[in-house]
Amino acid sequence: MRAGEGSDGRAGAAWPARLHVVTGKGGTGKTTVAAALALALAGDGRRVLLVEVEGRQGIAQLFGTDPLPYAERPIATTAAGGEVRALAVDAEEALLEYLDMFYKLGAAGKALRKFGAIDFATTIAPGLRDVLLTGKVKEATTRTADRRRVYDAVVLDAPPTGRIGRFLNVTAEAARLAKVGPIKNQSEGVAALLRSPITAVHVVTLLEEMPVQETLDAIGELTALRIPVGRVIVNGARPPQPAGRITQPELRRGLAAAGLPTDRATVSGLHTEARDQLVRRALEESLRADLAELGLPQVELPLLPEGMDRAGLNALAGLLAAAD
Repeated sequence: MRAGEGSDGRAGAAWPARLHVVTGKGGTGKTTVAAALALALAGDGRRVLLVEVEGRQGIAQLFGTDPLPYAERPIATTAAGGEVRALAVDAEEALLEYLDMFYKLGAAGKALRKFGAIDFATTIAPGLRDVLLTGKVKEATTRTADRRRVYDAVVLDAPPTGRIGRFLNVTAEAARLAKVGPIKNQSEGVAALLRSPITAVHVVTLLEEMPVQETLDAIGELTALRIPVGRVIVNGARPPQPAGRITQPELRRGLAAAGLPTDRATVSGLHTEARDQLVRRALEESLRADLAELGLPQVELPLLPEGMDRAGLNALAGLLAAAD
């Protein structure tokens, strides 16, 4: 692949939704997975929008670009002619856009921002902020031009699992703000989209106790809200290892064969480390079993020891594109 290109596998069959919401406990790599999924979906020549809503500029850092504005910008292409665009949704800008769209405030809206009214509104009413953010995502997902969808798929780097249910449950949040009018209508449209077959929420986890527990909790919450759950994506995974144990005599013979020291301290230290690794691997297998009980499709992405760069991002995109 040329520099700046993503995977060219055909991902449509494995990832049939149009709106892909990616969540996960902080530190699981959900932004990286969202970016890799966008590249995978664009790999067969499609146009994909990658959206972030938390103001962290994680997408810009991954792709080595300037901070994203409140505008859709191309950030990657594929050899098959696909394109990934990115957007950082800002709640204040979204509110100004909303006010201009429904109330034709124009310059008056900018004056409200100058006096701090926009920041006040989005801070005092967190539900309004989420309605604005999800409303912008819905608009991009359903936007058409010349009777064709502008984007074949939209990937949302969403808030973490601890907040994902409230973030996506916009109908309940909007009900606290308005009983009638454009806000209510918009929230109902967003809610319908999020509960439709064109949406899938993918949950990213590590094979560690806290991320897996948050994954289980989030999936239970999303299921109760009737929001479709797509795949569980295990990030930073190591291949399963057969059960077994290593004895000190075995370690001593191996060290001797390699021409390394076989003194008692060395053998004992290595034996303790090996035992700890076996315990850790046993825990990982137990957590794999817990995730399998969900009955959801899963994808495992490997740990990349060299860290995350564009080559690594493309490699993950290839694995996501090839998922069953």
